[in-house]
Amino acid sequence: MVWHKKRHWRNVVLSVLTFPIVFGYLIKTTHSSTYSSFHTEVNGYALEYKDAGELSLLTYNVAGLPDFLSSASCSRAKSMKEIAEKINRFDIVNVQEDFHYHRELYGDRNEHRFRTVHKIAVPYGDGLNTLSKYPIRESRRIPWQHCSGSDCLAAKGFSFARIEVAKGISVDVYNVHATAQDDKYATIARKKNLQQLAQYIGTQSVGKAIIVMGDFNAHFEATWDNMGWFAQKTGLEDVWTILQKGGVCPFAHTDFVPKEKLTLTDSCESIDKILFRNSAQLEFFPSVYKVEKQYFTNSNGVPLSDHYAISCILQWRKNSR
Repeated sequence: MVWHKKRHWRNVVLSVLTFPIVFGYLIKTTHSSTYSSFHTEVNGYALEYKDAGELSLLTYNVAGLPDFLSSASCSRAKSMKEIAEKINRFDIVNVQEDFHYHRELYGDRNEHRFRTVHKIAVPYGDGLNTLSKYPIRESRRIPWQHCSGSDCLAAKGFSFARIEVAKGISVDVYNVHATAQDDKYATIARKKNLQQLAQYIGTQSVGKAIIVMGDFNAHFEATWDNMGWFAQKTGLEDVWTILQKGGVCPFAHTDFVPKEKLTLTDSCESIDKILFRNSAQLEFFPSVYKVEKQYFTNSNGVPLSDHYAISCILQWRKNSR
């Protein structure tokens, strides 16, 4: 298992600075995360009756910690404004680490009509938000029951949103940010994270078509992770596995070495994933998977986050059986 030195020292700094961060949160009046966002009113929003359609999806860890803590290499406030505009082309967007610069993400540059209410906590909430061109009929947030290290400083977990994509047709969309790092205690916590999520899906989304997108911090190829178990338990299919691996899940092995996040290509497994599950009423057909290496960069070609965004096109149709 790999221990990334940069992340290690970042975690040390986070732990040491916990008190000043909390104190600063309480006194700083310009803190972006105090910006109150809300669902756009859905009453009266007319959807068409449709038997088939297409969804463009995006999951993106936007590295929303303050500049001095972030491992992203460019200004976070400026980058978040650019991200806010660039994600407009996607129908449903899940973001993670939307912490310190939420005002910039939900500002004037973003055009998504429906957006989840931002969670505010000390020093930070869960960092999870969903932006959609379709009505979000209900949403809720669920904190992890287990965490490890610096991840315990934020109220990390997963969120649930029921989104109506056509008249009478809804999809359960989950946003995930699992425990990071590959040390002993982090991997134990992450396995329990996915067990908790699987249990929730098993009770909340029985018989429902679902989409799960987010930063899993996990790999199918890693024996210390339980991604294979999670997919099997929930009946989810991974878009990357289908389109890049012919539907064959990678074999998990003990000598697996994860690639650095900003060296990924479409053929590499990312910790940022998009999964889906069909229902008796609705079928999905993934047609495009893409690691967004070029689009989410600034004018100098520098990535806007320390992750690449992952996108896909998901065709859907009502099941006629």
